[in-house]
Amino acid sequence: QVQLVESGGGLVHRGSSLRLSCVASGVRLDDYSICWFRQAPGKEREGVSCILRGDGSTFYADSVKGRFTISANNAKRTVDLQMNNMKPEDPAVYYCAASSDRDGVLRVWAFPSMSDRINWGQGTQVTVSS
Repeated sequence: QVQLVESGGGLVHRGSSLRLSCVASGVRLDDYSICWFRQAPGKEREGVSCILRGDGSTFYADSVKGRFTISANNAKRTVDLQMNNMKPEDPAVYYCAASSDRDGVLRVWAFPSMSDRINWGQGTQVTVSS
């Protein structure tokens, strides 16, 4: 069972950058697909970015394309989310999620009701000031 711990959240100014990190313990990171999700107050949790096991394919929500970059370091067992040009719509609790099934995290992205089928971290808060 993979355990995920996020870090790096905080308060940033609009237009600035922040880097989130997700550490996976107890497993080989390259055996898992990892996604970042986020949930703002009063809103449903949404997919932000994923990196898939195998070929390392990456996916991004339209709202973050060109601003956010996901990357994996298998040796350190970390998946980072570099967030640049932060916007007012970015504040949320950001969650790291993992599935050993290559497409498991993508299914949850499409069908949030399946969220209990993958592993989640506890989340890290991101706030953007104007």
